[in-house]
Amino acid sequence: MAKKVPVQKIPTALSGTAGEYFVAAQLSRLGHIASINLKNTKGVDILVMNEKATQTVMIQVKTNQGSDRTWMLTKKADTLFNDKLFYVFVNLNGPSALPDFFIVPSKVVAKYGLNDHLTWLKTPGKKGQPHKDNSIRIFRDEVMAYRDKWDTLGL
Repeated sequence: MAKKVPVQKIPTALSGTAGEYFVAAQLSRLGHIASINLKNTKGVDILVMNEKATQTVMIQVKTNQGSDRTWMLTKKADTLFNDKLFYVFVNLNGPSALPDFFIVPSKVVAKYGLNDHLTWLKTPGKKGQPHKDNSIRIFRDEVMAYRDKWDTLGL
């Protein structure tokens, strides 16, 4: 088994920004118009439309710096969903590799995050104690079911 090489970490704000720009660049490469929103836009990082401007979707980007297919969310993800909202989860894969993208409908993320959290709450901790509720949610794509599924956007 190959040994994991540690990735040099950059500040979280920079990795998040990098993820957004990588997603916007990839969308542009695919022939879509991508507009990165200002940081005060709630729940939407990128507005995207097709080249003919007949279809529009919203994207929330979540980025991690390594190649682990696990991303942290907040409780807000439980209720932040609609048919035009998608998450693009990004693995930056370190400074010398291209990122991986995982495109997931917001309804899938909401259901997964809530179910995963409820399972965690029911599972005893390391010392047998009950877990305390918190606002952290996790999304995982261990089997890479959503990798490069740009067609999911319907553009």
